[in-house]
Amino acid sequence: MLYIGKRKGVELIETGPYSITRNPLYVFSALAALGAGAQSGSIVLAVIFAIGTVAVFYFVALREEAFLKDRFGAPFNAYCLRVPRFWPSFRLYRDEPTVFASTDRLYTTLKDGLIFFLAKPAFDFIEYLQLWGFMPILVRLI
Repeated sequence: MLYIGKRKGVELIETGPYSITRNPLYVFSALAALGAGAQSGSIVLAVIFAIGTVAVFYFVALREEAFLKDRFGAPFNAYCLRVPRFWPSFRLYRDEPTVFASTDRLYTTLKDGLIFFLAKPAFDFIEYLQLWGFMPILVRLI
């Protein structure tokens, strides 16, 4: 959000995290989902969370790309040829000396990310309910 802020849809951002992947927010959300799933203690659940997040964001990214292609045309097409959609290519990284940030969007994004910290207490609560017989154990994921 530091790089895109209120510029989203207004100008094509090609620096910072947007220089290594067209969807940095989705990449880091998938990593956070993997981490949230890992907090369950299950590798299987961690992988399911990450794959599920990538699958959802794939379709969102396609919709956004159609909008950006319509909005920016040839410059966006050139950007797509240069920068991968999802998996970062760190060798492409380039930055600008100054970034003007929209603090309201930054704070909103930080608040949205706090949901991932609820995974551990949620998994602990489910385990507590199962331990005391209030919730059945339907599946064991290793």
